[in-house]
Amino acid sequence: MASPSELRTPQAVTSALIVKGALANVLGFPIGGTTIGTHYSEGHRVRLTVQIGQAPDPTETQFIQVAETINTILAANQPVHVFKLARHQAQTSYKNAMYNRHAVPESVTELTIAYIEKIAFSCTAEAVVASTGMVGAITINKTKFRSAKKELEIQYTVSTPSESGPAVLAVTKENDETLPSSEAISLLNSDTVRQASGGEGNEKRGNGGNIGSASGEGGQVVTPWEVEGDQEIDYDKLIKSFGSMRITESLVSRIERLTNRKCHRFLRRGLFFSHRDLTQLLDLYEKGTKFYLYTGRGPSSESLHLGHLIPFHFTRYLQEAFDVPLVIQLTDDEKFQFKQGLALEECHRLAYENAKDVIACGFDVKKTFIFSDLDYIQYLYPTVLKIQKLVTFNQARGIFGFTESDSCGKIAFPAVQAAPSFPSSFPVPLKGCLDMPCLIPCAIDQDAYFRMTRDVAPRLGCKKPSLIHSKFFPGLEGKGGKMSASAEQSAIYVTDTGKKIKTKISRAFSGGQETAELQKELGADLEVDVAYQYLTFFSEDDDELETIGKEYKAGRMMTGQVKGRLIELLTAMVKEHQDRRATVGDEILREFMRVRELEF
Repeated sequence: MASPSELRTPQAVTSALIVKGALANVLGFPIGGTTIGTHYSEGHRVRLTVQIGQAPDPTETQFIQVAETINTILAANQPVHVFKLARHQAQTSYKNAMYNRHAVPESVTELTIAYIEKIAFSCTAEAVVASTGMVGAITINKTKFRSAKKELEIQYTVSTPSESGPAVLAVTKENDETLPSSEAISLLNSDTVRQASGGEGNEKRGNGGNIGSASGEGGQVVTPWEVEGDQEIDYDKLIKSFGSMRITESLVSRIERLTNRKCHRFLRRGLFFSHRDLTQLLDLYEKGTKFYLYTGRGPSSESLHLGHLIPFHFTRYLQEAFDVPLVIQLTDDEKFQFKQGLALEECHRLAYENAKDVIACGFDVKKTFIFSDLDYIQYLYPTVLKIQKLVTFNQARGIFGFTESDSCGKIAFPAVQAAPSFPSSFPVPLKGCLDMPCLIPCAIDQDAYFRMTRDVAPRLGCKKPSLIHSKFFPGLEGKGGKMSASAEQSAIYVTDTGKKIKTKISRAFSGGQETAELQKELGADLEVDVAYQYLTFFSEDDDELETIGKEYKAGRMMTGQVKGRLIELLTAMVKEHQDRRATVGDEILREFMRVRELEF
């Protein structure tokens, strides 16, 4: 049996700092004087007890946020600083922020303090690792709140990869210039909710604590059913609100190395900007583990608009680049439940019509399975039931904002969208491979479904799906939000004629000036110019896009010229889509939607 000192490994000690920091961020209690005790046991298990101001949310929503925050801290690989300070100096600068509940004897005149920016600041008698990423993985096993004493106990397991090698310890420094400011530690030691994953201040997570939404300055609202704002969507704020990770240039370069091809323009230009566990998925792929792709479409209109094509074009690239199978869900059941005025039979018909447009995006029939929920539910249902049993109504209400007046069909649906994230839903297409990881390309507004999915995955004994999020495709009117299928003048449809495309683009919101003279003098605002934004999505030529941006911003190019180039590009692209769709007959449609083994 290991001795207590052997159990207090640098990884385990550092994990306690990270977990407490995540708890303080989400639950909103000060870091100073709130740790009651930390117990380390065999099997890399840790039990941390802290005192908090009020009971946690009984829906468990906050602990989903805590887990996501922990993962964000680990993935960010933040440095862990260790400082040696005279006790009187520490107390003068930081008050009592570095102490826990147990008093440090007065005989101790010099303190050793571990510091992780915006996360932790605490006296330590043990060694810690040099960065948060060296801890490994942290899995929460159990939480218990003692209401009488307002004590929260959280039990978790630390899993450090065996191949990570010996721990690199943080180096203790004296009088280092990177000592945190007293203001920074004062913020950490405040009792306001700082919001999970780096948010500051007293901001609420979504509407009424809904973790499936985000609201910000200017009335920004992002939910699975609503994307609105008085200003442009703040994607940095969404990353903080949802606790996802930004896609970096190094990650893009890694994808290019693994696939031996240039990344899709959506990745190169940051249009797919955020992810969950993409790095871990690439680690598995590099070791020879195949994954499958899952994306979908809610069939509520006769034809798709350009915004609908974004995830499908990108998914086709992923399918080709990684040579992996793909499943595409058509949620005709969802549209029947959530959209007023649509009969069930009409939703089913629209699913088949939309499937033809999806096929026209160029997917490989040998590696692609498209299914309607109404048709395929007997295969999905066992997995759906298991998910439903693990998600309470309170959790669903907390995540999606359901009310008592919502139908039970709406409340039950999220499990249906979650089910394709697990290979058990595809015993035939995936050939019974029950351990295949899943990658989900989707717009950021769909993230709520998969946060719930990732929470239940360990309890199902399944891998958490990885996600890669896209920005919204703007409407022609140019204000905050995304292109809407229900607002005909805000969207360009794949059924539009060249003449209609020209008319719509000509009327699109411009970032150029009102007159040619002012344009030459002041130039255009590229951030709000719809035509230029559309070119960033659809022009494949990086050099051309850079030239247009430079010339237009400098005033050497007029709005009409930019719109003319876009009209030319979109007319050709939509015509090509229409020609491909015309070749999708019933036989091809049936083959894509036939339950069969995919090639991989």
